[in-house]
Amino acid sequence: MLWTEKYSPQTMKDVLGNKKAIEEIENWVESWDHGDPQKCLLLVGPPGTGKTTLAHLVAGEFSDHIELNASDKRSYDIIMNTVGEASASVSLFGQGGRKLIILDEVDGLHGNEDRGGIRAINKIIKEGHHPMIMMANDLYSKRIQSLKSKCQLIKINKVHTNSIVALLKRICAKEGVDFEEHVLRTLAKRSRGDLRSAINDLQVIAQGKDSVTSEDLEVISQKDDINNIFDSVRTVLKSKNPRHIRDALRLEAQPGFILEQITENIPREYEKPEEIEKAYNAVAEADVYLGRAFHTRHYGYWKYTYDLMGVGVALAKDETYKKFSKYTSSTFYSKLSKNRAKRDLRDRVATKIGAKLHTSRKVAIEYFPYYEIMFEGDDLARDLADYFDLDDAEVKQFRSRKIKKRKVKKAPKTPKTKTTPKKTSKKSTKPIDKSSKNISNDSKDSKEVEEIAITKDTKSRDKVKNKKDNSSKTTSKDKRDSGKSESKDDGKQVSLFSFK
Repeated sequence: MLWTEKYSPQTMKDVLGNKKAIEEIENWVESWDHGDPQKCLLLVGPPGTGKTTLAHLVAGEFSDHIELNASDKRSYDIIMNTVGEASASVSLFGQGGRKLIILDEVDGLHGNEDRGGIRAINKIIKEGHHPMIMMANDLYSKRIQSLKSKCQLIKINKVHTNSIVALLKRICAKEGVDFEEHVLRTLAKRSRGDLRSAINDLQVIAQGKDSVTSEDLEVISQKDDINNIFDSVRTVLKSKNPRHIRDALRLEAQPGFILEQITENIPREYEKPEEIEKAYNAVAEADVYLGRAFHTRHYGYWKYTYDLMGVGVALAKDETYKKFSKYTSSTFYSKLSKNRAKRDLRDRVATKIGAKLHTSRKVAIEYFPYYEIMFEGDDLARDLADYFDLDDAEVKQFRSRKIKKRKVKKAPKTPKTKTTPKKTSKKSTKPIDKSSKNISNDSKDSKEVEEIAITKDTKSRDKVKNKKDNSSKTTSKDKRDSGKSESKDDGKQVSLFSFK
């Protein structure tokens, strides 16, 4: 049996350290017992500090609990099917029927297997009626940013070295193992506040033995602790101990990223101008060695980078500050993303200019200040834009206002000569007007006479035509009648004097 389980706390009083956090948790449980629903609890702290143990102790205060840990798949569907239905239901028997929901390592939700997990947790928090406790290792993880505002955040700190040593002594006494105190203290220091790690190391060197000595420590390697970036920055800016600073910079992050975080927070901690100047000089030298490492592929320069940005910045201050300083993430990368459009425009213009002048893009960018001067005049700016094939958006790289269009000169118009009509005397115009009126009247009369004659001719023609038609009709009728009579008289006597 593991000693971590065998000697795990049975009550809240048995938990080492974090007395203030334990008091807040007890008040939270008491509020639920009195029918006063509370926010979801979010316990945040390094591994091995007792977050899961505290959650299990709280579970004993409720009728039942549901738990999903890091080893389980925690996608949206799985969380909603296992936890969502239980969280939305309310017991008919009052407060005694409430279930505690435990979600461990919510900051570790990632990948396809946990797709939609954070969204499901947010929905459960909003619609659930049961108490809920979540645990996370990294307070600054982006995955839990949406959860922090909806939860009661309780920070679980590392266990102090003296508290760990006291617990290791009690375990050795119960197991009947003799010990040297400096051995137990070494185990406690190596654990870096991780109580679970210290107990496991003690079990490795003490189980099945009557005593533990310094020689047994060779079996246990140094704990590979990965610090939080802001804890490391705080150690650099608050401490002057080189060994502590080097240990704090053991991070799973690129040195360039660590350098940016330290650079951003120096003026938030240091107050004296000379201290800030010394710190930034150390940062500048660290950046030089970082650049050499990348250009030469000789990463042995990194050790100088770490010493300069860590110990160099720490020793720039005359004394440590006891004030509270709120550290923030570097704005360098956010500024890069905001200026991306400007950099793309610059590179596009430099590419066009370089293609025309047969130079590299880097060389073309160096001459941009001279182009800004040449683009001040509209005529020259227009010619350069046409030559380099720059559009209006690309011209803004050199000038803010648009280029005026070229004015096209129009051919001069030939003046037209005005002809003045000859003036006639009033006496001569009057008789001319009368005669013109008479002529027009005569023409009108002649037209009317012609129209009357035409209508008379057409009427007479119509009458003649009608007569012809009538005569033709009568003749045809007579012929038909005569034909009929002849057909009737065939072989018969027509009159007294006609015999056949």
